[in-house]
Amino acid sequence: MRLQGGGGKRVECREPVRQQLLLDSIYSLVIYMYYKANCQLWRLQQMAARSERSPPNSLESQALGNRIGFPKDILAAKVEGKYLCFECHGILRKPFQAQCGHRYCASCLKGIVSNGPQKCAACIEENIYEEPLSLLDANSAFPDNAARRELDNLPVVCSNEGCPWKGTIKDYEAHDEICSKYPLMCEWCGKKKISREKYADHIRTCGKVKLLCRFHQIGCEMAVEKEKLLEHENQCTVEHLRMMLPHIMEIKNATEGLQPASLQQGSVKVNQLLTSVRQIEESIRPFYSLGQQAASSEMLGKSEKLDNVEKRCEALKHQAETFENIVCVLNREVERASVSMAAYEQQHKLDQEKIEDLLAKVRQMERVSALKDLAIAELEVKLQAIEFSTHNGVFIWKIGDFSRRRQDAKSQRSPAIFSPAFYTSKYGYKMCMRIYLHGDGVGRCTHLSLFFVIMKGNFDGLLRWPFKQKVTLMLLDQTNREHIIDAFRPDVTSSSFQRPVNEMNIASGCPLFCPLSKLDGNNNYLVDDSIFIKAIVDLTDL
Repeated sequence: MRLQGGGGKRVECREPVRQQLLLDSIYSLVIYMYYKANCQLWRLQQMAARSERSPPNSLESQALGNRIGFPKDILAAKVEGKYLCFECHGILRKPFQAQCGHRYCASCLKGIVSNGPQKCAACIEENIYEEPLSLLDANSAFPDNAARRELDNLPVVCSNEGCPWKGTIKDYEAHDEICSKYPLMCEWCGKKKISREKYADHIRTCGKVKLLCRFHQIGCEMAVEKEKLLEHENQCTVEHLRMMLPHIMEIKNATEGLQPASLQQGSVKVNQLLTSVRQIEESIRPFYSLGQQAASSEMLGKSEKLDNVEKRCEALKHQAETFENIVCVLNREVERASVSMAAYEQQHKLDQEKIEDLLAKVRQMERVSALKDLAIAELEVKLQAIEFSTHNGVFIWKIGDFSRRRQDAKSQRSPAIFSPAFYTSKYGYKMCMRIYLHGDGVGRCTHLSLFFVIMKGNFDGLLRWPFKQKVTLMLLDQTNREHIIDAFRPDVTSSSFQRPVNEMNIASGCPLFCPLSKLDGNNNYLVDDSIFIKAIVDLTDL
């Protein structure tokens, strides 16, 4: 526009246009600088977060993601019952075997034992529940690698409609994560069964999608539809510019401790940049106010101030050029830092791979060690059986720690105790004794009950059946004065003395063998908290 001065002189006023152009330039430069600094902070925080991760324990690691078993309809053939989880009834995912032998998915077992040991529902349903073997506990369960290997090789198909993929269960989980036919639902318009391959196109065209303002990280909380986003930014330009400066200061303080040494010079230049921005803001304030007054009728008669405004515009132009040079230098420093950080990330990745390899070797060594410990335990049991066994039909059984064992029997924690096996000869009958320290049957709570048991031996096919030998059971007086003796001849019609089909026959003997009162107070049967039981099998007819 043109103004008529007091002296009749015509003056051309282009300052409002210059002001708008300068504001746009400053606004664009500050947004670019804020974006670069914010990206740099995000990369550093991601590296710090990755370096602090630590592996969880075995069950938690296997149950990561809380995913239940695979659906049964993915199998190409009929699924066997041993491959199903008893909790979710799906195909086992990362199977764990409890000490009772039943298998569960890792996440299902974790959910069951989250509040402590629980009774195995499978044992209860099959009517084979027996404590403590049927208690589910995170410490006693172990990964069933044999079942996992069998499951990994089962042929499966993709259950998503229209997907032709075929493979094995080992590859199914990875395929399910990327299957292009997997059905999704739009969270904005609620449309269902959108295939994963078409979901991105749907989101781009969906009219219900709302986006946060690009300046939400600096305080703008508006979420508007796509077509209104540009209108919102144009209306709130000044507010966004004012929000940006304090956040730049916060980013500068937050990145000081994370920046590598190569960015120290860049930090100094950022401080210079912030100082320049403040100076520009201070210069803009009176200029912006002056622009508003120029629009009013009062400024039409004050043409002498326009010269001063033009001088200020020239000064601001010079400062903007300086500002651009500083940003260029800072960009070069940021690029150098990015290269260094990429090298650090690559080295960190290599270190992580080495750590994972070492952890795998440690787990393998642990499994080998566990198998060796199990073999040693089995050998110790066999050695103990050989050490205590006899082959002449006579066996003396020492029961130590009698008080504690009797208390366990009284509380039903361990009501019965079996003796080691003994034999009538090297190739003869295999036998053992079974004692109830708090009584059994008619002798419960009043008598010590003692029984004779025929066991399944290696040479039963060479022996005569049923077992007919006289059996004598004795509680020894440790002063050799008055032993408690009971003897019986086998009932040949009883199943207890037929050839064993299972590991051992039903016990037969004396439920009223010895009154418990004889073992209380001072007596000659219980000395040093130990008693001795003797069994004699008559070998006359053999």
